[in-house]
Amino acid sequence: MIQIESIADATQVLRFKMAREVFGWSYYRTAAYWVDGLLIDTGCAHTAPQFTSALKSLHVSQTVNTHSHEDHVGANAGVQELFGCPILAHAEALPILENPKLQPLQPYRRVFWGWPQPSRGTTIGERVETERYRFQVIHTPGHSPDHICFFEPEQGWLFSGDAYIGGQDRALREGYDIHGIIASLKKLCELPVRMIFSGSGTVRTEGKQHLEEKVEYLEELGERILSLHNEGLSARRIRSRVLGRELPITYFTLGHFSGLRLVQSYLAGFEPPEPVQAQQEEDVEPESDQAAAESTAEADESADE
Repeated sequence: MIQIESIADATQVLRFKMAREVFGWSYYRTAAYWVDGLLIDTGCAHTAPQFTSALKSLHVSQTVNTHSHEDHVGANAGVQELFGCPILAHAEALPILENPKLQPLQPYRRVFWGWPQPSRGTTIGERVETERYRFQVIHTPGHSPDHICFFEPEQGWLFSGDAYIGGQDRALREGYDIHGIIASLKKLCELPVRMIFSGSGTVRTEGKQHLEEKVEYLEELGERILSLHNEGLSARRIRSRVLGRELPITYFTLGHFSGLRLVQSYLAGFEPPEPVQAQQEEDVEPESDQAAAESTAEADESADE
């Protein structure tokens, strides 16, 4: 599935929203953006043929990747072959672009997004320029060590990749660093952001306000987790008390994405991780009404619009 549209209040930007269809349903959208010959991300491998076909009517002079996750670099090789353009990314992303198998994919990631083909990347500088626009490159680790965002100060546009994800987080994937995510969001809060173009395809106006609200939520969540930890509760009991029971995403990712991992990531910034044996204790806390009514931030983004 692929949808192409220009953005209200930013008609110079084309948005490509993509997802693999399974039994007629599309799951976990990803997005790419085109502006003035610059392509920002390339979606996943499963949608690469549709995406490259859709690009044939456009001119692409350069491609940038916000990070090396498979749902953002999946059509790199096809775009590079079609246009012969450079692919710019953070230096830590380049080995994965060249050899995607360096980044193991769990079964659910293979189903939703697939293995990218190898591509040739070049280390990005502090700015990316097109004929009409000048983008600042901002290193925003946390979601991944190689994550970068692109900010156009004259327009107030922030292409955030996955540094900003809407909604209230109730789960986190293995390898994410919640303290790094918060620090990167605070860095973005210092910018006069008017519009956020997220990695899922959701576009938000009043961008600075959304960034500040996200930081406030995550910091308050961290304070609650630390308080319960200081009372002697285990990570699993904290998760149950603060977030409720695990969500369906935990089960079909086989625990790779879970509320427990979110709690553990917070605690890792306070003290060494909890022993594995403690992580396996029985879940006996009841689910709170508020937690049951919420959904994961990732699911909110995928279903948005």
